[in-house]
Amino acid sequence: MVIDSHLTHLEKIQPELHLALVETDPSTLESDGGPAVELFVSSGAPRLLVPRLDGGAGATAADAVSIQCAVGHLAPSLAVGTAMHHFTVSTLLEAAKSGSETDRNFLKSVGRDNLLLASGFAEGNTAQGILAPTMSAQKLSDGYALNGTKKPCSLARSMDYLTASVSVEGKDGHEIALALIPSKSAGLTVENFWNAPVLRAAESDAVVLNDLVVTNDQLVRLGRPGDAAVNRVQQAGFLWFELLITAAYVGIASRVIVEVVQENRGTAIEQVKLIASIESSMSSLGLISQELDHSGANPDLLRRVLLCRYAIQSALVPAVASAVELLSGMRYISGDPLIHLFAPAVSCLPYHPAGLRSTAQALIDAQSGELLRIN
Repeated sequence: MVIDSHLTHLEKIQPELHLALVETDPSTLESDGGPAVELFVSSGAPRLLVPRLDGGAGATAADAVSIQCAVGHLAPSLAVGTAMHHFTVSTLLEAAKSGSETDRNFLKSVGRDNLLLASGFAEGNTAQGILAPTMSAQKLSDGYALNGTKKPCSLARSMDYLTASVSVEGKDGHEIALALIPSKSAGLTVENFWNAPVLRAAESDAVVLNDLVVTNDQLVRLGRPGDAAVNRVQQAGFLWFELLITAAYVGIASRVIVEVVQENRGTAIEQVKLIASIESSMSSLGLISQELDHSGANPDLLRRVLLCRYAIQSALVPAVASAVELLSGMRYISGDPLIHLFAPAVSCLPYHPAGLRSTAQALIDAQSGELLRIN
C-alpha cells in the first residue's frame, strides 16, 4: 500500500523520529502525558520546514504531507498536534516574504534551537478564519498587554513559544499581527481542557493570557485586514493547514485499514474499497502539495484543497467504520488501540477549520468564477 512509501520517506528524512515511533507501543504514544511530543522534539523534527539556510531541514510541502501521513499511521496524537507546529512555521515563512526582520530572526531561532511552536490561531472554531485575531490587545508605551484564551491549543504543555494572532494599532488603522510569546512568560498559564478519550497526547488544553506583555519586537505585523499581504499569508496558511491536517488523518485511517488487509478480513472487494479510500486520498493530497511547491499558493489551489479535504473526510469515516466491523469483536473487548484510539480519532477531522458549513457557499460561488473568500 501507499503508506509503505510514506513510512520509508519518514525514515529517510527523519530517521530518529521514525525509529522512536516504531519502537514505542501505540498505547504509550497515545497516553496522556506520554512520550510522543518529547520524542518528536529530541529527534530534531521541529526543524522540518525551516529553510536549510536557517538551520532547518528545508522540506517541501510534498515532503511534509508524506511525513504527516506516516506519523499519523504510527502516532495519531503526535500527527494532529504537530500539524499545528508545521502550519505555524509555514505561515511565518510566508509572512517573511514581506521582509520582516523579526520573522526571519525568529525562524532562525526555530532552526537553531529546535523550538516547538503552539498556535493561538483558530484551531477549534470551524467557522472562524485561521488568522482572525483570537486575543485582545491593549496598547502600552512599548508594546501591548494581551488577554484571552485559546482552547483547544495543541502542544500546550510542551511548547517553547505560543504564536497568537492579534489586532494592533498601525499607521493607518488596526493591523493583524502575529505575537511571538515565550511559554514561560508571566501572565501565561495552561489549564486542563481536553476531555475526549482520543488524541490525548496532542496536549490540546487551554492556554490563558492574563495581561501578558509583548514588546513591539515580538510582533510580526502583516497589515490591515483585506490587504494583499494579509490575504496572501491567510491563503497560504489555509492551504498548508488543510494539507497537513488531512494527511495526518489519512495516516491514522490507514493504520486500521492496513490491519484488515494484513489479517485478510472480509472479501477481496471489501479490501479493495478500503485500500482505494487511502490510495486516492494520498494521491490527491500529493498532487496538490506538489503544485504548492511548484507554483505557490493561489485561490484556485485553495479551492481544490478544500474540496479534496471534504471528499476525504466524507470517505474516511465510513471506510474506517467498515474496517472496524471486519476486525473481530474480541479485539474490541481486549482494548486494542487500533479500535479504541485510532479508529474513533478519524471522526475528528471535520471539527478542524475550515468547516464545510462555513465555506460551502464560497465554494459554490467559486464554481461560477468568483474569487474564493474564506472568512
